[in-house]
Amino acid sequence: MDEPATEQPTRRRRRGDVRAGLVAAGLELARTGGPDAVVLREATRIVGVVPNAAYRHFADRDELLAAVCAAAMNELADRMAAGIARVRGKHGNAAAAQRRLGAIGTAYLQFAQDEPGLFATAFALPQQHSYAARDEPDRSPLGLLRAALDELVEAGTLSPQRRDGMEYPIWALVHGTAVLTGQGPLRDAPAALLRRIEKLNFDFVGDSIS
Repeated sequence: MDEPATEQPTRRRRRGDVRAGLVAAGLELARTGGPDAVVLREATRIVGVVPNAAYRHFADRDELLAAVCAAAMNELADRMAAGIARVRGKHGNAAAAQRRLGAIGTAYLQFAQDEPGLFATAFALPQQHSYAARDEPDRSPLGLLRAALDELVEAGTLSPQRRDGMEYPIWALVHGTAVLTGQGPLRDAPAALLRRIEKLNFDFVGDSIS
C-alpha cells in the first residue's frame, strides 16, 4: 500500500530578499536596455514572484527605477574606486595624486563605453542622488573626484583658491566626453581616436590644475 504523499512546505522569500532581487533584476534589464527597459512586470518575472508582489516594495515603476538608478551609480563609483586603488604611491604624493585623478577619469569613460545602459540609467533620475558637502565622506563619483582634488591641494599641486568648485568643470568635461563616446556620435569611433580624445581631455585638466 502506497504511503500518503506529504506536502512539501513552501519556501517563502524574505521581504528584503524580494526587494533586493527586484533591484538586481532591474539592474540587469538596465544593463542591456537602459532605463526604459526597467519594467516592474519583467523584473518580477526574472525574480520568480507574482507581479503584485512588487507593489509591496515599490509604489510604482518609478520607485523601482529610482532604486536601480542608485545601484547603477554605485557600480560606476565602484569602478572608479577600483581605478584609484590600483595607483601606487602614498597619499599626498604629487605624482601619485595626479595619477589617481587620471584613474578616476579613465574609469568613468571606460564605464560609459563598457556599460552604456547602466551609465544612462545612473543619470536617468538625477534627483535620486545626494551630493554631500565637501566635509562629509562621500563615495559617489562626485565625492571621489572631490577627494582626488583635495589630495592635489595637500600635495601642493593645486592651490586652495583655485580648488573651490573645480570639480564641476572637470566633471562636465569628462561626463560630456563619456556621453559622446559611450552613447553619442563618437560611440563607434576607432579605439585609437578614443584614446587620443581621452588624452586630450586629461592634458586639458592637467593644464588647468597646474
